[in-house]
Amino acid sequence: MADTDTAPGTRAESRSSRKVRRKARSRKRLAIAVAVLALGGAAATGYAVTTGGSSGAGQGDAKLAAAGDTNGAGKGTEAPWDGKVKVLGDGSTSYTGPKQGQLKAERLKPGEKPPQFVVFSWDGALEGDDHLFSHFRQVARESKAHMTFFLTGIYLLPDSKKSLYRPPQHNQGAAAISYPTVPHVKSTLGQLRGAWTDGNEIGSHFNGHFCGPKGGGEWSPEEWKSEIDQTYSFIKNWKTNTGFTDVAPLPFDPDREVVGGRAPCLEGQKNLMTAIKPYGWRYDASSSGDFQLWPSKPDGIWNFPLQLVPLQGKEAQVLSMDFNFLYNQSGDSTQGDPAKFAGWQAQVRGSYMNGFNRVYNGSRAPMFIGNHFEDWNGGIYMKAVEDVMRDVCPRQDVRCVSFRELADWLDAQDPKVLARLRLLDPAQAPEWTELIK
Repeated sequence: MADTDTAPGTRAESRSSRKVRRKARSRKRLAIAVAVLALGGAAATGYAVTTGGSSGAGQGDAKLAAAGDTNGAGKGTEAPWDGKVKVLGDGSTSYTGPKQGQLKAERLKPGEKPPQFVVFSWDGALEGDDHLFSHFRQVARESKAHMTFFLTGIYLLPDSKKSLYRPPQHNQGAAAISYPTVPHVKSTLGQLRGAWTDGNEIGSHFNGHFCGPKGGGEWSPEEWKSEIDQTYSFIKNWKTNTGFTDVAPLPFDPDREVVGGRAPCLEGQKNLMTAIKPYGWRYDASSSGDFQLWPSKPDGIWNFPLQLVPLQGKEAQVLSMDFNFLYNQSGDSTQGDPAKFAGWQAQVRGSYMNGFNRVYNGSRAPMFIGNHFEDWNGGIYMKAVEDVMRDVCPRQDVRCVSFRELADWLDAQDPKVLARLRLLDPAQAPEWTELIK
């Protein structure tokens, strides 16, 4: 179960009731999310997307070199850390200095082929009874990878305090997902603490996960700002809101750490991009999808969309997120025919590898893979992503990084070189000695 549905392990409603609510929300989301793309055209709005196209090809050979102690560009120039831990606010957060072990953002040398960047990101970031948050932290450590966790703010707010949330265009305390149990708030805090210490990024998935009518696609910039302010508040005040006086603070200052996010259902990016400017955010990952191209930076903010990858065994492409594979394989059912699980899992893995090989042997455009912590179709999407991570991330010239690390690296490059990279087709392998000058 994922942040798109009821929170894992929630006991406030029966299992059958949760299934009914899940199916209703899934159908509603599909009704507003499904769109068809034409090759060569612009990506349409929504999660579930397919389009005609051919498969990428080729095999790569070859380790994450995400090293160094740089803090990245952040939200601005900061004074050197004095080495002292600073507990902030009510004790919910703290500043423990620059994050360690981050990718060193160096400009490409003349003729140098870019690394193959891959960003694995997770929407919601709740540690539920399935323990997928902690599991994938371990997978990342073993694979020499960093990731981005887009935290849903109300996952730090117990159900008893839901009246503190005032969502845009909805009643006080309303949410399209369930509030977490008290034990899950505590376990999630532990995983956020460990994830940041591991070198992963904590971003924002905002709060109530509203899609469709009165959802993010209909929110004004001011309504988005309210949602962002409340996200920061829930992170900064979880100790007051939960009464966990014996729990250590998070080791990061959210004002420094949170520099990007992904909107629920990929809705509302235009007004969201306007809203995030005063907060100094570096990027947004809420685009409804695009081809595997080098990122652009409209109006000073990096745009990191989900990407179209060749769907294994089909003359089509699919957006690089678990939900889109689910839709193509079992429609609006999150638990389809078990006899097909093995074949579906192989198709998902093959599709991700098609996309990876296409750019790895071609333009070297960064690859973006989005996920939820869920058990759809027997957990095959989790298994496929884990398999891909263990395969590609340890390779010599692959860098599995967070979105923030990628933004740091891109900002360190010659803008003229990036402009030439953006002209490449995904499978186009240029003469690097001619392109990188």
